[in-house]
Amino acid sequence: MSPERRARRAGTAARRATGRTRRTRRTAAFPRETVVLIFDRLDRQHPNADTELHYRNAYELLVATILSAQSTDAGVNLVTPALFARYPDAAALAKAAPEELEPQIFSTGFFRMKAKSLLGMARALVHRHGGDVPASMEALVELPGVGRKTANVVLGHALGVPGLPVDRHVLRVANRIGLVHTDDAEVAETQLTSVLPPARWTRASDVLILHGRRICRPEPLCDRCPVRTWCAYYKALRPKGARSAKIDHLARPKPKRGRS
Repeated sequence: MSPERRARRAGTAARRATGRTRRTRRTAAFPRETVVLIFDRLDRQHPNADTELHYRNAYELLVATILSAQSTDAGVNLVTPALFARYPDAAALAKAAPEELEPQIFSTGFFRMKAKSLLGMARALVHRHGGDVPASMEALVELPGVGRKTANVVLGHALGVPGLPVDRHVLRVANRIGLVHTDDAEVAETQLTSVLPPARWTRASDVLILHGRRICRPEPLCDRCPVRTWCAYYKALRPKGARSAKIDHLARPKPKRGRS
């Protein structure tokens, strides 16, 4: 057996042992027409789906999204008004000292790490982009503290560039329905964008996030779901021969770990 093949087998065994086996080759189980219909139904249930972070420009959304890691949008929105008043742009934020910034973002959690990311991001914006937020994935992910999810949030909501952010809600809901078959955020993004037109990417993420918060929770409210007809998770747990679509309390599934 070649060293390469041995390494692949060892990697697969390790992922199985830790419950992190990834299926990345399989694509969506539905034709494009059905995927569009599913999102049409979700759109109607969540007509006002949008990011819940408060912002007035791309810089503010970038800062808010970095702060939202391991925090709630509502919690971030309590912090950002005073933060943006003190640091209205990247140039102002770049001049801040860590000991000055950290107390202002303390309540969002992981404040030291976030302060380091914010300061590095702001200084990079000033030095590389004249203080402006770049409108490309490649440039955004080169900024400290910015990954694909954050970049997609800013691109899709503040810069008018199609992007599909994948967070834990998107992963949970899309996997349950059968739209994707992976616990890897980047693979899920690829699978979803391959079956949706670019104009729908950002809103698709918004409705999946809102659906995950309101309906498709860890203990889902399947009786309120407009797409349970197609949902693989619902079909697997619905009692055979049952005519009622109401399932109020399903067993909590084992959480999957994916990049946020």
